[in-house]
Amino acid sequence: MHTFQGRYRKTDLMIEAAIALVIVVLVLFDAGGAAPRPDVTLTVAGAASGPDVPAEYLGLSMEYTSVEPYAGRDPTALNPVFLRLIKNLSPGQAPVIRIGGDTTDRTWWPIPGVSPPPGVKYALDSRWVGVARALAQAVHGRLILGINLEAASATIAQAEARALVDGIGAGSVRALELGNEPELYGRFAYYRAADGTRVPGRPRNYDYPAFVSDFTGVGSVLPRLPLAGPAWGNYSWTGDLGPFLGSEPRVALATLHRYPLQRCFINPASPRYPTISNLLSPAASAGLAGRFASFAAVAHAHRLPFRLDELNTVSCGAVKSVSQSFASALWVLDTLFELVRAGVDGVNVHTFPQAGYNLFDFAQRGGRWQASVGPEYYGLLLFTQAAPPGARLITVLGRRPQALRTWATQARDGVVRVVLINEDPRRAHVVAVRLPGHYGSASLIRLQAPDLAARRGVRLGKRSFGQETATGTLDPEAESSSFSAGKVTVTLPAASAALLTVPPRAK
Repeated sequence: MHTFQGRYRKTDLMIEAAIALVIVVLVLFDAGGAAPRPDVTLTVAGAASGPDVPAEYLGLSMEYTSVEPYAGRDPTALNPVFLRLIKNLSPGQAPVIRIGGDTTDRTWWPIPGVSPPPGVKYALDSRWVGVARALAQAVHGRLILGINLEAASATIAQAEARALVDGIGAGSVRALELGNEPELYGRFAYYRAADGTRVPGRPRNYDYPAFVSDFTGVGSVLPRLPLAGPAWGNYSWTGDLGPFLGSEPRVALATLHRYPLQRCFINPASPRYPTISNLLSPAASAGLAGRFASFAAVAHAHRLPFRLDELNTVSCGAVKSVSQSFASALWVLDTLFELVRAGVDGVNVHTFPQAGYNLFDFAQRGGRWQASVGPEYYGLLLFTQAAPPGARLITVLGRRPQALRTWATQARDGVVRVVLINEDPRRAHVVAVRLPGHYGSASLIRLQAPDLAARRGVRLGKRSFGQETATGTLDPEAESSSFSAGKVTVTLPAASAALLTVPPRAK
């Protein structure tokens, strides 16, 4: 049985939300049917409150074993729906796609006369390389490629990197990312021995100095392309980020990973335990970004870009009731803005088939590709529309409930975009938005679903990919809004978001 905050059944939540919305409507409308009275008033100040939205900011991350299930096995006939879903998130840009994750250290390029390391489960071949090359070319993208470090073999790492670079083309490679979350090499099993014993990739006392030694030694034999790292996934070694970047001159892209919630080794009372309420807590968005602001500052002090190149909702196992819920769309929309404000230069949202947080699934029927698209992807799509490259974050003033999140950007062409996110599962708000100067009209695109727990019925601008899509294209329908007394009034239902787009004042 699905629960929300451990108290509400899904049906109870829907009933309460409906009752609450009726109450709000009755309160906000007077007896004569006048326009609703705002309970929140915001002013878009026009003052910068953070960095510009970086170019190539939003990208995808996937496992090595995901490339063919997503893109197809024929380099000459790639999955067109997948290509469109990638392009949707980076219009007019070269998307940065990271291929790695856990399979970074479980993949190799076979070497004649050499047995695969015991932890390797997946062998790359010319067909895989052909698909990856065709994918990069089709979307005009650049790849961050994970290279096996846990196998502890410079020979294996060198053979893999050379085969990938030669086959895909150096011009399509953004960086080689050496290893995946190596701080866990001494704690988790890399393989099972013949007697079933779990064998870690490194000794239990594997530490930061040992990692640096591995990284330097293996990195020295790789093709002369930029390296990415250190690819740590928790905070245990992050105090050494500065020394690491200072000691590794070939690292041209600083990368870390993070999931706000975790399924294993977590007490259910922990704020990191996978629940919808924990996902929508400030700790999972603003708190996460606050930690990464310091890491971005360290990278920038070394004159390096900083990329959170693996991010999603829940690590260490599938919790679809959280990761596949509409709440994930609201979380990722808010978190991507928080990370821009923190100075992060790029984010790659991780996905792979069968993951609890999988963004999409694909199937071929009658020779035609079909995709089912998860709720979180809708949040990514709305962020893309709200934060074009080069747009600057601008300050939004005004008191608001904690569950009402607000962001605003001003693009280079002067267009102002205001994002309103109502994470409250029961209470609607009527929000008055004031902007400096005089504007005559605006447009509104809504992101809605039946409730926070919904896995179906998500709509962006009254449109949906439906149960399946054969195109990957979504054309949201905008509502027209007008200014009155210098403000636009937006009725924001419970568990929803909206994008208000305001063109520049006519001269």
